[in-house]
Amino acid sequence: MLTLPRRPLRVAAAATLTLIIAALIAAVLWAILDAATDATGGSRVDIAHLLRMTALQAGLTMVLSLLVGTALAWALNRLRFAGRDLVVGLFAAAIVTPGMVVAFGLLSIWGRNGWINQASEALFGIGFESPAYGLSGILLAHVILDGAFAGRILLARLDAIPQSRLKMGQSLGLSAWQRFALIDWPALRGSLPGLGAIIFLLAFTSFPIVLLLGGGPANQTLEVAIYTAVRLDFDLVGAVRLALTQIGVCSLVILLASAFTPVPSALSRSTQPRWRDSARVRVLQWAVLVLGAIGFALPLLSVLYDGLASGLLRVLGQASFWRATATSIIIGASSALLTLALALMLALGRSAAHRQGARVLLGIPAFAYLAVPAVVLSLGFFLLVRTMGVPVGTAAPIVVVIANSLLSLPFAIATLGPPLDAIIRTRGKLIRSLGLSGWRQFVSIEYPLLGRDIGLMLALAFCFSLGDLGVIALFGTQDFQTLPLMMYRALGSYRSNDAAAIAALLLIFTILAFVGLPRLIERISHAPRR
Repeated sequence: MLTLPRRPLRVAAAATLTLIIAALIAAVLWAILDAATDATGGSRVDIAHLLRMTALQAGLTMVLSLLVGTALAWALNRLRFAGRDLVVGLFAAAIVTPGMVVAFGLLSIWGRNGWINQASEALFGIGFESPAYGLSGILLAHVILDGAFAGRILLARLDAIPQSRLKMGQSLGLSAWQRFALIDWPALRGSLPGLGAIIFLLAFTSFPIVLLLGGGPANQTLEVAIYTAVRLDFDLVGAVRLALTQIGVCSLVILLASAFTPVPSALSRSTQPRWRDSARVRVLQWAVLVLGAIGFALPLLSVLYDGLASGLLRVLGQASFWRATATSIIIGASSALLTLALALMLALGRSAAHRQGARVLLGIPAFAYLAVPAVVLSLGFFLLVRTMGVPVGTAAPIVVVIANSLLSLPFAIATLGPPLDAIIRTRGKLIRSLGLSGWRQFVSIEYPLLGRDIGLMLALAFCFSLGDLGVIALFGTQDFQTLPLMMYRALGSYRSNDAAAIAALLLIFTILAFVGLPRLIERISHAPRR
């Protein structure tokens, strides 16, 4: 029996949008395949080596991040202290922290002229080889971000353990290890395969971290090799082959991941722990938490210190910085609003569909980014624009906004979909009994309840666009650049002070958007209406 009135317009709109997105992705893939068919000549790209290197760093990142995330979630779930919510929020911010900012922070600490080397030379008169470059640097940057992200996700699973089970465990006098084996592990293990697949894909398609810390061709990945082939070598044959390889691997991982339990949302408030371990175990928990917090926060603090202490006034005095800032904000805001429109249309249509098959089909666009990552998507758009005869400079702003929206769409649907489904379960009969139209249903019931979720989604989409380098890398020019591209060019020109200042400002903008937008939209959604 239906609990909601039929909303055929919502389902039709979502179905139409699904077809449009599918057609757009098909056009991008066609442009890549067409270029592969028409391309003549050979290519020096070693796909086998690049695939091995990419899979190796992604696999190691996945394993290390799950281990670090599990340890962080275990420690946070047990400890009570002032400022715990701040630490939880710090780890939650890992999802939007720009990868190139973290990479730059690692260089600031561990680079040849970084804090550690300077201190070592001052105290002992010796320096050492920097671990921030090559595979070690790539893994360190990825684990800092993905380990914190995994810790926040897994903490939500531990928070969800029923109190009745915990009380029983306490009454049985379980030790810390026994509780983990009998209570925690069963709660965590269902999320680990899906979470591992997500981390693998994020690392497999990583671009700015590998670009900055790779240290040379030996540590290149598919994503960076595509950019190098197009932007530096103009080797479209090699770029297309690399893109097809990456699409194939990502699609295979997505098919395998679809069999796993979905990863839960973990950006809501964490509950206070109600289990106390022995003093010896608490010392270990504090050690894990302190090391994890320092490992994540220190690169960000180094970026802020170096950026604000040197080069800030010089950067603020450049007209190019303000143009790049305005471009970043306009593109970020446009991408976020477009993402909101797309995600709302898809999520509302999916929640209104009563057949499971229809709900599955309307959820397909969420996989667009996972199957066609940023640089591959940019390459497809680049080839499509050239085929249509449109000047690249003219199409660049539109392409960047659309591409960034598609990249944010999976996270947007994951943010808005569950609360909309919950509204159907809890208020479906009320909506039906009141006889509300679809618009009145949204304005009176759904929008007020979705306020913070909409704000969170806008913050995620804006921050993803603000910190993105993969999309803009192929379309950027001297007259059209964002802050990440300007920062990368400053590093390439050995203007490290300028790059530090841009990184610091980019981090500040990201934090302000991530913290402020959800609260602002929630306040607006609950404002009294006349």
